[in-house]
Amino acid sequence: MLLSNLLNESLDTATLECWQRERTATPIRAFAVWLHSTGLSLREAEAILRLLGVERSFQAVFQWVHQLSDSVSDPPKATLRWVAVDETTVKTNGVWSWLYAAIGLDTKMILDVALFKRLGTDPAAAFLHGVCEKHDCSETVFLADTFEYRTAFSRLGVTGRVDYTDRNLIEKWFQTFKMRVGRFHNSWMGSQLNIRR
Repeated sequence: MLLSNLLNESLDTATLECWQRERTATPIRAFAVWLHSTGLSLREAEAILRLLGVERSFQAVFQWVHQLSDSVSDPPKATLRWVAVDETTVKTNGVWSWLYAAIGLDTKMILDVALFKRLGTDPAAAFLHGVCEKHDCSETVFLADTFEYRTAFSRLGVTGRVDYTDRNLIEKWFQTFKMRVGRFHNSWMGSQLNIRR
């Protein structure tokens, strides 16, 4: 795809209120956020901008990503075969919460993320219900690491099993997530909605 086409695709974010009063052109900012959302690191996005003649720091890209995080819609729906689900704790403004996440093992796409105040079968069922509402899970097999999910699977009528080997991708994603939150914990200005985004 031509770079000009990518920049044109990013123009649909130009009218968002979060882009007001910025010195960098909106298509450049949107393109940098798009680069980061495809899996590039902040420094890799900075390097690509530099190749295009745009001198901005990775911290600027970080700010653009977080400015835009509350303004964009959720990812598109997907048809899934294998989905790993898991949860971990996260601290926001001194309050601990449980972060639930689901990742498609075929697509390697984060399908959904949700925060709950507690751990248990009810939050697991609510989270899985949200995943099934956003994506076609009619032929999906959910992989979990705890038996509390079995009740949630049964309650929702979805196929799932406890699996400790094929779901490494979600464990790696949680490690990356915790590393990033830990790295920016002194300057983390996000809300619970920001963490979900």
